[in-house]
Amino acid sequence: MLIPQNGDRAGLYFRLSRDEDSAKESNSITNQRKILTAYAEEHHFKVIDEYIDDGVSGTTFDRPGFNRMIEDAQAGKINVIIVKDLSRLGRNYIGSGEHIENIFPNLGVRFISIGDSYDSLFDDEPSADMVPIINFFNEFHAKQTSKRPGRRKR
Repeated sequence: MLIPQNGDRAGLYFRLSRDEDSAKESNSITNQRKILTAYAEEHHFKVIDEYIDDGVSGTTFDRPGFNRMIEDAQAGKINVIIVKDLSRLGRNYIGSGEHIENIFPNLGVRFISIGDSYDSLFDDEPSADMVPIINFFNEFHAKQTSKRPGRRKR
């Protein structure tokens, strides 16, 4: 694995699938920013940039903020990605697993999910065993949410 032991150049990633019918930033994004910024400060990460997908579904990985974050990781601008929880990374079981298990490590990027107590630097911890299960349920939640009464498939 290429994950740097002392990587400290962090990208903070925020995502919310639904707009709050406002031109302003959603409350969820604002709250995610508070949590991630506090975590970065407490753990002495240098925040290089924030990547935001406000109103974009996590069922796809073709998201403007996410794509820009990956480009910055490929360019070596960031070597740590921090999210509030795994559902913010994505609600696609295969895609989330591919990023956590292959893409991020191959880019030399450390991945941290605060709410899930997951840090790829310590992927031998018990919390790492739960990541695939959590990702599965995140995708399941997205599918169930789209089937709620009153919602039609397009």
